Amino acid sequence: MVGDKGVKKLLIVSAFLLPNLLGFLFFIGVPIVASLGISFTEWDLLSSPEWVGFDNYVALMSDRDFWAALGHTFYFIGGYLPLVIVGALAIALILNQKIKGRTFFRAAYFVPVITSWVAVSLIWKWLFNPNYGLVNYALSWIGITGPAWLQDPSWAMPAVILTSAWKDLGFVMVIYLAGLQGISSSYYEAANIDGATSWQKFRHITLPLLSSTTFFVTVISLINSFQVFDQIMIMTDGGPAGSTSVIVERIYNHAFRYFEMGYASAISWILFVIIFIVTIIQIWFQKRMVSNGN
Repeated sequence: MVGDKGVKKLLIVSAFLLPNLLGFLFFIGVPIVASLGISFTEWDLLSSPEWVGFDNYVALMSDRDFWAALGHTFYFIGGYLPLVIVGALAIALILNQKIKGRTFFRAAYFVPVITSWVAVSLIWKWLFNPNYGLVNYALSWIGITGPAWLQDPSWAMPAVILTSAWKDLGFVMVIYLAGLQGISSSYYEAANIDGATSWQKFRHITLPLLSSTTFFVTVISLINSFQVFDQIMIMTDGGPAGSTSVIVERIYNHAFRYFEMGYASAISWILFVIIFIVTIIQIWFQKRMVSNGN
């Protein structure tokens, strides 16, 4: 195949790509296009779709529940993103050192990543129980009376944020570890000769050379956090008093509880546009702020 050229090479490559391409078209591409069409209709799954044009999008602009859910989504992102990125970087820096049991701790931090969200959410729901949960029990050791957590509108979202960050720390940590191991030791050797402190080496060598890694984990973590759903549904179901309702939870409710498929599809496309715009902004920043290591 290496020596093949022209049409023959194109046919061979296409034959290898065809199964994956067909799967993408039928299971992702077609549903995406269909959801766009459905967003312009009123459809309850029982009767035929009725064309309503932009009515669903117009209704969204005055939907208080939608705007509240959007606000809660940004609240989640504002707490989750710095927590998971800073926490994962700190753990990666520690586990990049030659410490005893390093392999064990690397594996231990990654275990939550491969654990089902259902199992994680149920465990943390029990941990946050105000009466017999271990979180409030531990707080009582230092004289703090813990809140009701998932039953308190003020504390429900912070509890979900903590749970989400705990589960995803291992994934971001592994990426940071790869980035740290890709930094040449010669930079640090030169800094040692110049008498640089640990903070100066971190500030002027490690952080700049990890900028591309940080950009990558920020993009994927941001996209992932916009789609927060599993832990919300299991731990709070959008409550209490709607304090943890988020965009994807609203999509689920309108589609499979209220049977408003057109309205749910419209929300989905609004979410797509938001993620697309945020990603474009991130790429714009990346061109100006990410170091290439030179």
